[in-house]
Amino acid sequence: MKFTAEQIAQALNGKVEGDKMAEVSTLAKIEEGGKGALCFLSNPKYTHYLYSTKASVVIVNNGFVAEKKYSTTLIRVRNAYAAFAAVLELYQKSRPSPQGISSMAVIAESAKLGKNVFIDAFVVIGENVVVGDNTQIFSNAAISNNVSLGTDCIINSGVKVYEDCIIGAHCTIHSGAIVGADGFGFAPQDSKDYKKIPQIGNVILEDRVEIGANTTIDRATMGSTIIRKGVKIDNLIQIAHNVEIGENTVIAAQTGISGSTKIGKNCMIGGQVGIVGHLVIADGVMIAAQSGVGKSITEENSIVEGSPAFGIRNYQRSYVHFRRLDSLVKRVNELERNSKSK
Repeated sequence: MKFTAEQIAQALNGKVEGDKMAEVSTLAKIEEGGKGALCFLSNPKYTHYLYSTKASVVIVNNGFVAEKKYSTTLIRVRNAYAAFAAVLELYQKSRPSPQGISSMAVIAESAKLGKNVFIDAFVVIGENVVVGDNTQIFSNAAISNNVSLGTDCIINSGVKVYEDCIIGAHCTIHSGAIVGADGFGFAPQDSKDYKKIPQIGNVILEDRVEIGANTTIDRATMGSTIIRKGVKIDNLIQIAHNVEIGENTVIAAQTGISGSTKIGKNCMIGGQVGIVGHLVIADGVMIAAQSGVGKSITEENSIVEGSPAFGIRNYQRSYVHFRRLDSLVKRVNELERNSKSK
């Protein structure tokens, strides 16, 4: 399908600067865009590509000021990144959705399937499962007994959802993710071995949650591990039993969150962050990548970094001294030798 710059601008509430009839039929990165491509520019590091791109149309921020001549048509919007995300969403929705229920799926008689669901080959759906309207479940996924899946969910290949878990509407779970495995609960015994503590709770994902590939979310020992609405969780993340994550928090890859920690809403957690158990993280907190959080963060909207993590400004000031530590030690040793020789 082809769209003109004017049609795209109307959909995005933007303004065309250049040829309103410029046509696009594909999407591309600005450094790779050719004739007929629609691109976007929001990161200043990529500005130089605007002056050489062959793309037909580029979405930019309203405040963008060109420093050189360019040949492409611009669409100015309030937020170029968000606008391009909206275009990608429209493009994805325009693609045909898979339909039907495979004869090679195994579905319990007591399961209740909504309208327009897609069940791929080799999917297993257990007893008393509820699958909401328009939900898609792809090959080799396993949905255990008493699970509830909301409407318009996408459960990708190889996902495992353990018994009694609840998945809200418009959730996406990527391949290899496991929701509801046992929490890491073992009681030390006098004989120095460990006795497993039964994990009888569940996991609740509220609406519009996205779970990355090979991420694991453990069921609660009792009660629920809860991921609130709008949370976005990257690949390869471990969320332990009884954790609660607040609305619209985002977490980058390889982060680990220990049991019973409560994370507020609108937080941003970088990659490879480690958070110990039974902590409270306030709303709006930002945790820099590779930080280790060993105590609660009670100040809302604070930014922390380091291991152990502390305020980012103090960390950055301290880091200047960390880097000079070797030369400072040499100076101290030299001063000591000089004082002894006198």
